[in-house]
Amino acid sequence: MRQSAAMIRVLPFLFALLLTPPAARAEISFLPAPGPGAGDESGVSGEIVIYSSLDTRLAHPLLAAFQARYPGIAIRYEDLLTGEMHERILRETDNAGVTADLVFSSAMDLQVKLVNDGYAQRVVTAATGDWPGWAMWRETAYALTYEPAVFAWHVPSFADHPPPATRADLLAWLEDAPAAARGRIGTYDIARSGVGYLFLARDQDLFPGIWQVMAAMGQSGVQQYPTSQELLARIATGEIAVGYNLLGSYVAEAVRQNPGQIGMTLPQDFTVVVSRVALVPRAAARPELGALLLDWLMSPEGQSELSRHLRLPAVGLEVAAGESPSGALADLSGLRLKPVPVGPGMLAYLDQANRSRLIARWQQALRPAAP
Repeated sequence: MRQSAAMIRVLPFLFALLLTPPAARAEISFLPAPGPGAGDESGVSGEIVIYSSLDTRLAHPLLAAFQARYPGIAIRYEDLLTGEMHERILRETDNAGVTADLVFSSAMDLQVKLVNDGYAQRVVTAATGDWPGWAMWRETAYALTYEPAVFAWHVPSFADHPPPATRADLLAWLEDAPAAARGRIGTYDIARSGVGYLFLARDQDLFPGIWQVMAAMGQSGVQQYPTSQELLARIATGEIAVGYNLLGSYVAEAVRQNPGQIGMTLPQDFTVVVSRVALVPRAAARPELGALLLDWLMSPEGQSELSRHLRLPAVGLEVAAGESPSGALADLSGLRLKPVPVGPGMLAYLDQANRSRLIARWQQALRPAAP
């Protein structure tokens, strides 16, 4: 029952996961310890190393709030691609070295695999007992955010009629307005975007008619992109009219930055929800600092900071009962939410045979019919 309550009460409002294209080296930043102030009685000091897929510019305000609570702690923050992060943890651990003290990743499946394969350690925080069952596994991997997959749309393109609100609406728009839709429907390239792959896999699990929608997208000349940013930039200009299954956090930020140009709709038939997952690696150099940061992120204060600074949804029940932060999504309680549980079921998405079959079916569905 706790799971149902959490889904109903969770605040409105990151996942860019596995197998994104090879990219630049890690972006590393260092936040020196502010230094204990007169009001600091924690007595905690040292340097914590974090591997994360959260953009550095989004992470810094959150980390600064943590340092305000623990001013004796310095932070080394490494912004990595999720696949690179996973491989690095394996390599450092297997070579009898040390690795990050906390890993915060949008790759839910890879985080679960670290736990399953013995590369993470159990951490019981003050909030563990009240954490939703779907949002943790083995008291080791914890979902900290609650992020829906949404439709994004070009506002001027729908000045005279409403944008699609369900997958059936999207299918109707593609079939009934071929001129307006031609080349102007966009989504993730699931062969290059891990989150796009997971979203489609969940769609297939939950909605038998998804392949009819995909076929219609293919006939309309769907445009595929590896990242949210590329797709949202084209929606802002009107090159793309509708973006399908985009990460809600990035869309919410794009709406804020492009008022009157980009709109956002949570699918009313069902809404897939993903999470960013945190864990303390087995080979952490300072596991006590990793556990301290995890404890803070799961606290009402930490969950509030996630909501306020990142416009992400809070998983923690105390925060979920509060009000939505400015710029975040509206209340989700009236929607059919389908969160992806943190647990061994995620491992099926890493099975290469399953992945190859889904991508092949996707490519076939999107291939336009011969004239």
